[in-house]
Amino acid sequence: MAHRFGFPRTSRLTQGWQFDLAFRTGRRIQGELVRLLFLEAPDGMTRIGVAVGKRQGKAVVRSRGRRVLREAARRLLPWIRPGYWFVLTLSGQALQSGARPVYEDLACLLQARGFLDGSFPGPDWTPWEEDRG
Repeated sequence: MAHRFGFPRTSRLTQGWQFDLAFRTGRRIQGELVRLLFLEAPDGMTRIGVAVGKRQGKAVVRSRGRRVLREAARRLLPWIRPGYWFVLTLSGQALQSGARPVYEDLACLLQARGFLDGSFPGPDWTPWEEDRG
């Protein structure tokens, strides 16, 4: 079963009001490294936004944090159930860790709350290497 691992603009929160709605009305769950805000999508489409606050470090550190979160979201997007908006943020400790632990923490959070469908292969960093043989 082939999955597309892109992260198109239609799958992202892009407008300020979308983030504002998520921060004001969304429910929150906290992982070891990732904070997840979620709400039912008003438009019925799954969208993911990434936010890293200025208190968490200088621009270089924040940019790396955003890249790591976007990559984790991109890898999980094919298995996320439709109909929710998510905003992902990092804890301060996550900025010092690598991309793999952030991905695994996000995958565990989504799986524990039932946001991933049944065909999800598990929080493995490279699930498609088995097919290359």
